[in-house]
Amino acid sequence: MSQILQVVVNILSLIAILGLAGWIFIRALKRSTDPAVLILKWIVTAAALVFQYKVSVPAFRNGGFDAIFGLILTLIFGLVMAVLWRNSLIDIFANGLGSLYDGGTEPPVPKPYYSIALSKRKLYRPLEAIVEVRKQLAQFPNDYEGIHLLAAIQAEDMKDLPGAEITLNNFCDSPAAPSKQVAAALSQLADWHLKLAQDADSARATLEKIIARFPGTELALAAAQRIAHLGGAEKMMLDAQNRQPKAMPEGVKSIGLRDSLRDLIPAETDPAKLAADYVKHLEQHPLDTEAREKLAILYAAHYKRLDLATNELAQLINEPNQPPKHVAHWLNLLADLQIRSGADYDTVRPTLEKIIEHFPGMAVAELAQTRLNCLKLEIKGKKETPGVALGVYEQNIGLKYGSPH
Repeated sequence: MSQILQVVVNILSLIAILGLAGWIFIRALKRSTDPAVLILKWIVTAAALVFQYKVSVPAFRNGGFDAIFGLILTLIFGLVMAVLWRNSLIDIFANGLGSLYDGGTEPPVPKPYYSIALSKRKLYRPLEAIVEVRKQLAQFPNDYEGIHLLAAIQAEDMKDLPGAEITLNNFCDSPAAPSKQVAAALSQLADWHLKLAQDADSARATLEKIIARFPGTELALAAAQRIAHLGGAEKMMLDAQNRQPKAMPEGVKSIGLRDSLRDLIPAETDPAKLAADYVKHLEQHPLDTEAREKLAILYAAHYKRLDLATNELAQLINEPNQPPKHVAHWLNLLADLQIRSGADYDTVRPTLEKIIEHFPGMAVAELAQTRLNCLKLEIKGKKETPGVALGVYEQNIGLKYGSPH
């Protein structure tokens, strides 16, 4: 039984050795620049090994002058091997060290090159640039850089916004297109509708595609934020188109001789009107984080209503898919408002602990922990002398509205 096992082990070992040798031979043959020479080297090496085994090994066994003869043959064999394989051995060690710097002999990952197209574009040859971009896209049809460059040349250089829209829509309709690239393409298209065509409605419709395609995601929230501020962009475009001459008021004379300049200070915006505008805006655009944040600050700073400010910030904090840095910013802002409103340590501490709890190991959590360690000193430093209460009255008249969620 032991003899049979020994035979099986020997056969398996021989198969493994032959397989390894065959793999090395095939791999070397594929990587060789001159396969014929390599095959010749292998033949000569095999013949030399056979000769060495048949002649030199018995000579060593006989001893005496035969051993000296076997030693000379072995030295000659080594010299022949050195002559045959010196370049290959040098390449193995040199390439091993050089690959640390130049990447070795592995072929580079194929990728498109748009340098020619960019040069043509800088020379104001948009048609030639488009031809060069399409050459690259023929090999890499889903490359976003090339798609964006082609659309940019069409929209900005050729003044062909419909063509650029078709280019980007074809890319966005591809099932393999990454979500972030789709959102970036549609956002860029919305920018072109505003900048090149002064068409706020088309820009709004383009951004709404992002919300419809990625509902409830960070991409949708960013698109909704942009839609909420399209009104301001549209007003600026209308003002630019309908510019009317404005009479400039006469400047103040002898301003350096006046005793007081208080009458020259511009009147501040009415906080009540500002709050009402924010409330009305949020009824139409409940996902506008900027307006809701400003409303929360106004509630706490002007109306001294920390409860209303907390409610507004809570809607932002609890909104799903918000970026961690935004959530941490709103929690820190809530802590600021709590401290300014005279809240004690036990009230502010849970607010900062939420950052540490929700985002462990992140930079915002480390900053929150640092602030938490110094929280008592911060509260003590910002503590103000309480003013005289003038009476209790309803401070949020006209500011209450239903929750948008």
